[in-house]
Amino acid sequence: MEVNYKMVEIDPSAQIAHDVEIGSFSCIAGDVVIGEGTWIGPHVTILDGVRIGKNCKIHPGTVLGGIPQDLKFKNEYSLLEIGDNVTVREYCTLNRGTIDKGTTKIDDNCLIMAYVHIAHDCTIGKNSILANSVNLAGHIEVGSHVVIGGMSAVHQFVKIGDHAMVGGGSLVRKDVPPFVKAAREPLSYAGVNSIGLKRRGFSQEEVNRIQDVYRYLFVKGYNTKQALELIKDNVSDHPHKTQILDFIAGSTRGMMKGLRQANQG
Repeated sequence: MEVNYKMVEIDPSAQIAHDVEIGSFSCIAGDVVIGEGTWIGPHVTILDGVRIGKNCKIHPGTVLGGIPQDLKFKNEYSLLEIGDNVTVREYCTLNRGTIDKGTTKIDDNCLIMAYVHIAHDCTIGKNSILANSVNLAGHIEVGSHVVIGGMSAVHQFVKIGDHAMVGGGSLVRKDVPPFVKAAREPLSYAGVNSIGLKRRGFSQEEVNRIQDVYRYLFVKGYNTKQALELIKDNVSDHPHKTQILDFIAGSTRGMMKGLRQANQG
């Protein structure tokens, strides 16, 4: 007996590259662009406003481009942009943006594991990994080469810097600066992400310089203002120091706790 399960619903105005493979029972709306070499699994829903790059893999049950879960949303035009070589595993929900930024964006080479939710106006940098059941509220900025452990929940407007690693099951209410590990409850500094940095080509000297910055900021017990003054005076200038200080200057929710603050809490 031959059974054809290739029942798909594709709006004829969708722009789909010639070699895209689309699984059974998937639905694709009209205002959609899908790049070359991309695989769309069965039972995937892709709604208006979605842009998918080349060589992506979208696994079964995923819903892309759902309208924001935001009461302020007034059906304004907005997008969900997914870069090249992105894998989105089973049953993820990635919403498009609102009038605030207009776009929810996942950059190249990201891995979004099963059951992840990425809300409106979030940005995810290149080469980042969100493990199973991570939940991002709206307006979150995640840098490049970030790893967020499974079952973590991130508060709206939080920023997570490049090369940071957040432990599984974390409640992320404050900003996490670049190059660090974050864990415990409440979320706090758990050291520099030295293993991850070395895997990405950072030298031991670079790691040591980053550690010098964070000793003042998170280990020695200074408040942020004191720590910043000491860092400027006592840590030699280098690009990673500048990146850390710029991140702190741009923080709106404040930093996660330092090591001593967590122990005292």
